[in-house]
Amino acid sequence: MFAQEAYLDNSATTRVYPEVAAEMQQVMEKKYGNASSLHRRGSEAERILHASRRTIAKILGVKSEEIIFTSGGTEANNLAVLGMARRNIRRGNHLITTVIEHASVLGPFKKLEQEGFTVSYLLPDKQGLIDPAKVVAALTPQTILVSIMHINNEIGSVQPLSQISAAVKAKNQAVLLHVDAVQSFCKLPLNPVEHGIDALSLSAHKIHGPKGTGALYLRRDVLLQPLFWGGEHEKGLRPGTENIPGIAGMALAARLSDQNRKEKADRLQNLKEKLISAIQTAHPRAILNGPRKEEGAPHIFNLSFPGLKGEIVLHALEQEHIYVSTGAACHAHSKNPSHVLQALQLKQDTLEGALRFSLSYLNTAAEVDYAATKINEVVHALKKFQARR
Repeated sequence: MFAQEAYLDNSATTRVYPEVAAEMQQVMEKKYGNASSLHRRGSEAERILHASRRTIAKILGVKSEEIIFTSGGTEANNLAVLGMARRNIRRGNHLITTVIEHASVLGPFKKLEQEGFTVSYLLPDKQGLIDPAKVVAALTPQTILVSIMHINNEIGSVQPLSQISAAVKAKNQAVLLHVDAVQSFCKLPLNPVEHGIDALSLSAHKIHGPKGTGALYLRRDVLLQPLFWGGEHEKGLRPGTENIPGIAGMALAARLSDQNRKEKADRLQNLKEKLISAIQTAHPRAILNGPRKEEGAPHIFNLSFPGLKGEIVLHALEQEHIYVSTGAACHAHSKNPSHVLQALQLKQDTLEGALRFSLSYLNTAAEVDYAATKINEVVHALKKFQARR
């Protein structure tokens, strides 16, 4: 790592904790058995699998048998949305989601539309928040599933899940609720039982764990259809030999991230406020897209520099070893404006000048100070260059 660096793209991925990397290497070298094997090596792997499942379940406040390990958040979202819709089609064919969901949720809904399902896509308000009344208004006698993310990965809006769930269940207790919690797991408290959530998607690499590992909480009496067939792993819902090193790494990353979570979240909020204030003080025309405090995540915010191209600012910052993004990593090479920012009905120059900043528990105050200084220098230089053209 460079002496001066600020990695502020943690919504895309996070740096693995050193302890996690060491744990995974130890599992790969010493406890490499297949958890389905009957011999000692298999039993060792099986114990790791069960212990990891208990760790994730304890953090969520659910039963360990309700945790299904997957290859990541994308698979967890696909398994939940496609699996619950297809399994419950006899009860109805209407689904509800929002236009600001991650692509791994919107993609499955588009697929379900091709299969004959009807989908209602809800619009957020100017802060990227979904009104519970809108969700209730969209319900029909044919509605079987509602899917709404907890924290938006681009603007950091935190959805009022308790109110949404209560309103939906009061209208129809049988409607299933899926939540993409990839950006909130181990950052904000979210107990699926208390919030009336039937399925919850998680990812390891957003909490300093390995890529290629995730999990789905599925309430034990909820039925879904698997995406894959040919094995009894994960109760037959996710066949395939379990990724024991990745699962062990995810469990340890979750345990480390969950320790003193409130204090860590408060520190992130302070760093976020410090960075926003420093940038907007130097550049009063910089626009915050989305909520800032009460209804915003402690680690994600989106700023626009009208008159500048976000991609140009990004690469200029890269030269200073500051790493940010123009939106979701899965759409990094797309030439189209962010679908999330478009949903906020922003002006064109605001859309084009947008950058996402996302912090992690490993970021320091010194990194934020360095980033603020360099961001302000880069933006001033680019504006000066633009003015001369």
